[in-house]
Amino acid sequence: MQPVTIEELKKVISLSDLPDNFLQWILDHSETVEYEEGELVGRPGDPADWMYFIIEGRIDYYKSENGKMIHYHFFANDRDSGGITGVLPYSRMKVYGGNSVVSTKIRGIRIHKDYFQELEKINPDFIQRLIGYMTERAKSFATTQLQLEKVSALGQLSAGIAHELNNPASAITRIAYELSNRLFLNIELTEQMLLQKINANHIQYLRKKIETKDKRPPAKLSALQRMNKEDDLLKWLDEKGIPADQQVVETFTEAGFSGDDLEILAGNVPKDDLAQILLWIENLLSSQRIIKDLSDASSRISTLVGAIKSHVHMDRTNAKQHTDIHKDIDNTLTLLGYKLRDKNITVQKSLCDDLAEVPAHVGELNQVWTNIIDNAIYAVDKNGVIAIETTCDAKNVYVKIIDNGPGIPAEIQSRIFDPFFTTKKVGEGTGIGLDLVKRIISRHNGEIKVHSIPGRTEILICLPVS
Repeated sequence: MQPVTIEELKKVISLSDLPDNFLQWILDHSETVEYEEGELVGRPGDPADWMYFIIEGRIDYYKSENGKMIHYHFFANDRDSGGITGVLPYSRMKVYGGNSVVSTKIRGIRIHKDYFQELEKINPDFIQRLIGYMTERAKSFATTQLQLEKVSALGQLSAGIAHELNNPASAITRIAYELSNRLFLNIELTEQMLLQKINANHIQYLRKKIETKDKRPPAKLSALQRMNKEDDLLKWLDEKGIPADQQVVETFTEAGFSGDDLEILAGNVPKDDLAQILLWIENLLSSQRIIKDLSDASSRISTLVGAIKSHVHMDRTNAKQHTDIHKDIDNTLTLLGYKLRDKNITVQKSLCDDLAEVPAHVGELNQVWTNIIDNAIYAVDKNGVIAIETTCDAKNVYVKIIDNGPGIPAEIQSRIFDPFFTTKKVGEGTGIGLDLVKRIISRHNGEIKVHSIPGRTEILICLPVS
């Protein structure tokens, strides 16, 4: 291996304008390195003891995130990295956090960190230059980390929304099939009804009876109450000599019919045709229930789509607009509903009755609600509680989001608003971070405060109404 010369060293962008005597000092205190394509310069956990100057070639840096190797950055003799990699003066890096892989054959030198103090005495301006490169590198790493978290969070949110949409969509498919069967059954039952002594007056009476029940939905029954009512109906059928049909009993109970109702019904239709009439009514009631289920499923889809559109602020200008904070928070809870259900979290609300609308960049503000509520969901245990409280005065709207999780450790509370600070793994958060939340709130001339003790973390946001 041929030693690196001063002329070669001058090709390194970060060293190109430095005097020969300084470059000679670097050469005297460094060693020449060459790496072939595919070699590892550093592995996770290796001591970070050397600063490298790359004359030619390229090193790619990868980190393992959730079992996958993610490309973070590359180092080459270019303006971005200045031909410098490894540990730099004043860097906090002690060990490599990822794999530094040679993608193009490397030739250069490396200098041990033990010489950094002497290097600073000889040329303090050069140390400042190195710190500048280190700062840019840190920004690049942090930006990549943030982008990965955002992509992962978007994937999580998309998967959650897909799951939310899949349930009512699957229900609609099932309902369509069941409704089709019920319609064909209705034809058969109607044909059999016409063969009996049923006339138009009987049909009109039955229709009015069903409509009366439909206008007054029955109260929800406990399991025990439901069993008792079904037993009463079975007893009534037995007394009338009508074969017990469990589906008829369940349908009539769900529709709110009692034994007394059926007794009145029996007195207004031909006795011999009562069993056939009950089957016809049961099919009609079941069809109505199925149609209601269909309406509920389609409404669920419409609600989700509306929440998505509102949350991402589709079809609106980027200028500030007045927005209903309560509606925005409800939309956020809808989109995060799958996470709330997964941990069986109770959401308690205490809302201001006359909350004024707030001028806001709605899309940005919705990201604030998403981040804070997602943090709360992450923090609480299964069966946890999240409380949302709003109050207001003539000038401001106040929003409190409170969770009963373990709280934020005292030693990190002062750092939670630091850029890119997180206690979560990649993919477990929204990717926005409390530092960006604070920036968004500041952009709206508002204020955010956090108070946390074990069992209660409270985030208070104040937003001006004008």
